Amino acid sequence: MSRSVTRVALMLGLLAVGSQIARANGIGEQPLAVRAASLSQNGQELVWSVQLAHPFSPAALSRHHRSLCLLIERVANASVAGQVCVVGPRRGASQPRLEYTAVTASGPGHPAIIAATVTRANTSELSTSFLPSGIGRRYSSIRWQVVSSVSTQTCTGPFRGRVGCYTTFPGKPALARLHIPRLVGCVPSGPDVASHGPTNVREVALTFDDGPWYDTPQFLSVLEREHVVATFFEIGEQISTYGQGGAIERRMLADGDMIGDHTWSHANVSGGGSFAAGQISQTAAAIRKATGGFEPCLFRAPGGAVSPSLITLARSMGFTTIQWDVDPRDWARPGTSAIYGNVVANAHSGAIVLQHDGGGDRSQTLAALPQEIHALRAAGYQFVTVTEMLGQRLIYK
Repeated sequence: MSRSVTRVALMLGLLAVGSQIARANGIGEQPLAVRAASLSQNGQELVWSVQLAHPFSPAALSRHHRSLCLLIERVANASVAGQVCVVGPRRGASQPRLEYTAVTASGPGHPAIIAATVTRANTSELSTSFLPSGIGRRYSSIRWQVVSSVSTQTCTGPFRGRVGCYTTFPGKPALARLHIPRLVGCVPSGPDVASHGPTNVREVALTFDDGPWYDTPQFLSVLEREHVVATFFEIGEQISTYGQGGAIERRMLADGDMIGDHTWSHANVSGGGSFAAGQISQTAAAIRKATGGFEPCLFRAPGGAVSPSLITLARSMGFTTIQWDVDPRDWARPGTSAIYGNVVANAHSGAIVLQHDGGGDRSQTLAALPQEIHALRAAGYQFVTVTEMLGQRLIYK
């Protein structure tokens, strides 16, 4: 059997388990005609857009035995990896969903709803965005093709198989070239200053000040081992000394951690003005150089010493000022058990926890960190960065 015949046979087998889309009025028993379609990358997400020749309703599912799917193929051998199909909204909702069916050598798997955003500019168009991981893919090139089908015995259409009639767009699979996204910034949003996140979500943001430092790599190793993210507020002048030529900062971003601005020399900038602006901008430049282009949007003043003028200045420079509401005073080295006990006792939904990875001997904090993580995780907390907690948008290239 030829490769093209094998691909079509697999495609038709998938369509038999695919989700169904309502037919548009007046089209009859033909597949819904695809006028245009594309698959591209936008930051971390894949964006699948499709325009049909007629209006259609994803909400009218099984009554008309239709499907509208994105066929995913492997570049190396043109074999089918799976398909993404549009399905109707869940009960009580209005947004359509995406359902993915993986294909292996053993055949199609079980369809599963994936996390996705689905929007419609009008009744004949649909645009979806989802992470490659949702369809079991990495950021490597893939081939794709849109398949529209109707599975009735009386159907007519360009192609017919054992499950009904179908049409494809484009006529031959197209290539989508993907690349590993690079984080280049974040967008300040919400209030100008924040000391905690939403209190109705069981999340905690661990933050570390005064790095990079000798111990920073060990902090990162603990976080990596525990699969936890954190936010690091860095002192600008220390980046060239302890940042290992930017390796520390790049490692943070690669791990999913966030980097914030903690002034150039840990100076008192509470008065705002040009001095504060210089301290903040110098550090932002050092972070940008170390990371190869990341622009921070979080600022923390040394000691938390702020004023309305400083907060306003920071926001004008593109920063949200971040305070905290859990402080174990680890800088005073009260002992590992005291640091651990303070963090766990005072943690709450939306807590921003202040600790230190630099500026002195941080061995007690380092020793307390895995204990904190285990206790908070056992209590049902999820660990997020400050940008995630505040719902701030990240910018990728």
